[in-house]
Amino acid sequence: MSPRSQALSELSGTERVVAVVLGGGRGTRLYPLTRERAKPAVPLGGRYRLVDIPLSNCINSGINRIFVLTQFNSHSLHRHITESYKFDTFSRGFVEILAAEQTMKTVDWFQGTADAIRRNLIHLRNAEASHVLILSGDHLYRMDYRDFLARHLDTRADITVSVLPVSREEAPAFGILKLQRDGRIVQFVEKPQEPQILDELETSDELLRDLGYSADDNKKHLASMGVYLFRRDVLEELLETQKDWIDFGKHVIPQSLATCYVYAHLFSGFWEDIGTVRSYYDVSMRLVEPDPPFAFFDASRPIYTHPRYLPGSHILNATISDSIVCEGSRIAGARVEHSIVGIRSILRENVTVSHSILMGADYYDTIPPRREIPLGIGSNTVIERAIIDKNARIGSNVIIRGRPGLPPQSTETYSIVDGIVVVLKNAVVPDGTHIE
Repeated sequence: MSPRSQALSELSGTERVVAVVLGGGRGTRLYPLTRERAKPAVPLGGRYRLVDIPLSNCINSGINRIFVLTQFNSHSLHRHITESYKFDTFSRGFVEILAAEQTMKTVDWFQGTADAIRRNLIHLRNAEASHVLILSGDHLYRMDYRDFLARHLDTRADITVSVLPVSREEAPAFGILKLQRDGRIVQFVEKPQEPQILDELETSDELLRDLGYSADDNKKHLASMGVYLFRRDVLEELLETQKDWIDFGKHVIPQSLATCYVYAHLFSGFWEDIGTVRSYYDVSMRLVEPDPPFAFFDASRPIYTHPRYLPGSHILNATISDSIVCEGSRIAGARVEHSIVGIRSILRENVTVSHSILMGADYYDTIPPRREIPLGIGSNTVIERAIIDKNARIGSNVIIRGRPGLPPQSTETYSIVDGIVVVLKNAVVPDGTHIE
């Protein structure tokens, strides 16, 4: 019997797994995209949300009992999940929102990732879960969690952490770990900064090859992906006896190494932490390449989202190259290159959009708008290296042009972050405005 078959056999009946998606962080590094929404609710690829990635990975892996923990700016995230994820009446599956709440024991916010789980242990008990899969709500990757479960059961681990190699330059942003040859984690340092610690955590070429990775001179540090699998009884004991452990990367994983069997699951596919405006922009631009590192369409492993009943996009006398154009859009006499055009986008005559992300709109102007500027992009407007958030109204003869070295700025209408111009959700940009 294959490891996966053995895992599925052992996980049936008495072995029950629930997933918990952590979606409650403030998302300050993604501001202003998180000004009015939680980070997992940030649109992605024109028609999805970040939270769709872990939820779809779970469903495609046969895990259909999922909790989503929420806290800040959570309204749009709650609405999206409620409208998108509905299981068969005869299934035990669910995607249930667990919002931060006051109880007789506590009245404050979640203090960290581990504290959020601690506050919700009662729901894991009620779900009769024997294993808990803990996921982040802001990563882009595809993983079959059944392979992860198989590894966990095969090693008889208490905790399993999914890892992948990163460069020395990237390492200070991650939890970096050191392994024995059998894959057991013997050292874990969250976001190491000191050169001597980075030297100590470097993985040898020989061990990398033994683990199945190529001995890439650039990637000799093994980083945690923020994907954890716990035996529920172990998770409960750790969180209930160590009340000061409030974060998995800073406290639970490194300090449990002495008392628990903690193993690594090796991942070699595409993975991106979408934690900043720059990383969000860069990964979005890679999605429109001829051979993107992550393809949303895979017949065997689709990415699910809110089903919308929108017409096909109406394209009139336009030029479009290397771009994604989502449903319900109208593009008339415009030029679009290397860009993402989100749902219900309206581009009028002689608009030029280049290397940009248009998130589109949540609705159409079904009656003549009271405002002078309608939804969408006005005629003769140029947009380059920019992110246009939902429901923006951009007038005619506007120039919005980001570039390296553009000074940071923040206004009621737009922000400039890392040289990228971000027009805010629901913003109105008057005719003739220049932002460059």
